[in-house]
Amino acid sequence: MRRHKSVPLLGLLLLAACSSAPTAAPDPSQAAIAAVTSGLRAPVVVTGEPEQAFALVDRMAHYKVPGVSIAVVDSGRIVWARGFGLKSAGTTDSVTDSTLFQAASISKPVAATGLLRLVEEGKLTLDAPVNSYLTSWRVPENRFTSREKVTLRRLVSHSAGLTVHGFPGYAAGDTLPTVPQILDGVRPANTGAVRVDVVPGSRWRYSGGGTTVFQLAMTDVTGEPFPALMKRLVLDPIGMTHSTYEQPLPAALAGREAAGHSNDGTAVPGRWHTYPEMAAAGLWTTPSDLMHWALGVAGARAGTSTGVLSKDMATQMLTVQKAPSGLGPALEGSGRAFRFGHGGANRGFRAHVYYFPETGQGAAVMTNSDNGSALVREVMNAIAKVYQWPEFGPREVARFVKDSVSLAGYPGRYAIERPQAITATVTIEGSTLYIEVPGFVSKSELIFIEANKAIFTDGLEITFVPDAKGAITGIELGGMTIRRVP
Repeated sequence: MRRHKSVPLLGLLLLAACSSAPTAAPDPSQAAIAAVTSGLRAPVVVTGEPEQAFALVDRMAHYKVPGVSIAVVDSGRIVWARGFGLKSAGTTDSVTDSTLFQAASISKPVAATGLLRLVEEGKLTLDAPVNSYLTSWRVPENRFTSREKVTLRRLVSHSAGLTVHGFPGYAAGDTLPTVPQILDGVRPANTGAVRVDVVPGSRWRYSGGGTTVFQLAMTDVTGEPFPALMKRLVLDPIGMTHSTYEQPLPAALAGREAAGHSNDGTAVPGRWHTYPEMAAAGLWTTPSDLMHWALGVAGARAGTSTGVLSKDMATQMLTVQKAPSGLGPALEGSGRAFRFGHGGANRGFRAHVYYFPETGQGAAVMTNSDNGSALVREVMNAIAKVYQWPEFGPREVARFVKDSVSLAGYPGRYAIERPQAITATVTIEGSTLYIEVPGFVSKSELIFIEANKAIFTDGLEITFVPDAKGAITGIELGGMTIRRVP
């Protein structure tokens, strides 16, 4: 795997703004920080090919990611938190450890924490039909709900059978819809109606639409605006002092936030999109605050903290309901390697949080770019190596060799319009295939691991779908089938 050269000017700007920490006071974590920021590791290592380490500043330039914020937990406490780079490209406004980023879908497990608090207060129950709590809108009944009901447990574990994977947000100046308008898919909503189209409880399928349903249940039963409700239930008790679910970001916080950026490195018009789907995508926060959330949930599970959830409820939260979901968080591994967390992807922002409750280790990494996902994974791999996280690191794969003639059948455009417009472009350069999905995946090498299955260099898998004659007609990516188009 070859190392990409940095863009000199951007590299110099990033280096100049590289750390928000004061340099006068000695910091025992400096060696670890240096090891992390000089030891980024790709998510995929090919057997027999050398693994390379990258510098954070170089990879930020390579991916056109202006700013990164990182918080690391070891031995059950935050050991360091730093900002790197710029809040907005072309400025000198540096990211600090208190700069606000959009958490995107990490909003979901934090919102689920508030939902579970209402369950413990007796205002909601996990297994009753959610329609028994909804007053301003109701899940439409149909042949699927006649067999099984949509419940809060199923909503929060992505197994309620509801549609609408995610939300693109609303650009500056757009008219914002109400939550019922979003759920019915009527203007000014920019996504389709949230409806049950498989039997609730029968399968796992990620649904931001389902999260929006439980957001409405929370506000219907309490009568409180969602941002104020979450501040009372979770943010204040758990110590997330730099966080808010307010959408759009209030004027009082203006200037503290990072601007989102597109794949080409330019700022999103208006700096960021607004998400009235607050539980699904609306949290503004910092990596340190995300680690406070993780520590609070883990402490409740261990019985050492009852400030937010009881031990029993936290244990349920971190128990698989429908793999890979608990009651909110995504769950991976077992034993010492058990970890919970979530990823996030909003317009112009990418982030991830992990926590290992058995070892007291974890990290949150937030970026202000559509290209941030690959960088986040590389940073996480560096942290995992320095702090010796159990069973976490690059995936090693054996390269399935295909000749240049057989590769010629793969390049082309692949597109879908629903549940949201996505176009993937596969190109060939020499004997190497590349894929790019604007807004989701920056240009990435495809490494074949089977005849029609490949893995991106940033860790995602793709399966090419052939017809009866072997011609490629589509791809399967992230649970979606994307058809080839002229």
